[in-house]
Amino acid sequence: MTRTDPAPEPETSQTLDRGIRVLTALADATSGLTVAQLAERVGAPRTAGYRLVATLEAHGLARRDPDGRVHLGVGVLRLAARVHPLLREAATPPLRRLAEAVGATAHLTVAEGPDALAIAVVEPTWTDYHMAYRVGSRHRLGQGAAGKAILLGRAAAGRGGRSGGRGARGVRGRGGDQGAAGAGAGEHHEVPGRPGIPAPGSTAPPRPAAR
Repeated sequence: MTRTDPAPEPETSQTLDRGIRVLTALADATSGLTVAQLAERVGAPRTAGYRLVATLEAHGLARRDPDGRVHLGVGVLRLAARVHPLLREAATPPLRRLAEAVGATAHLTVAEGPDALAIAVVEPTWTDYHMAYRVGSRHRLGQGAAGKAILLGRAAAGRGGRSGGRGARGVRGRGGDQGAAGAGAGEHHEVPGRPGIPAPGSTAPPRPAAR
């Protein structure tokens, strides 16, 4: 057997890495951070911290309040908005299969801060009636089946993927933060073709036989 050398580690940019870590730190700090705190968290000198913040401010990705604390900027929202169409495109085929299989409106909902946001909705084609749900619908994570599925997924991930209790059946530890796909309300099931994503669903009416 021939031994092969391991692939070399790809070269990375330390400055870019620090900038991304600054954004991550700001996302986790609801009340903002000082430049000194940011520099300490990313392992950079304070002078480098000021340059990083100034660069992020120039691109709208960070802002400073009157007290000098640094927060995420609105530019982050513009970047995040570009992700939703990509998720919607990827989610539509499995949502269509789910909607047609269970006879209910299927939707992909993601966590956006404390809210659950529906970014894709597919209605079944064969039912006489079904739930109306719109893209852009928003509610608190603790309200509604999709938001609760996301929270259950996070809890399962915190327990190493082990879910407990009847309400967490079918929810895996992976993917809880990405979102939940569902149809109606009730127990939790996985979306076909999308392992690890919780799908709150309801018992659907039987699909009529083909004529």
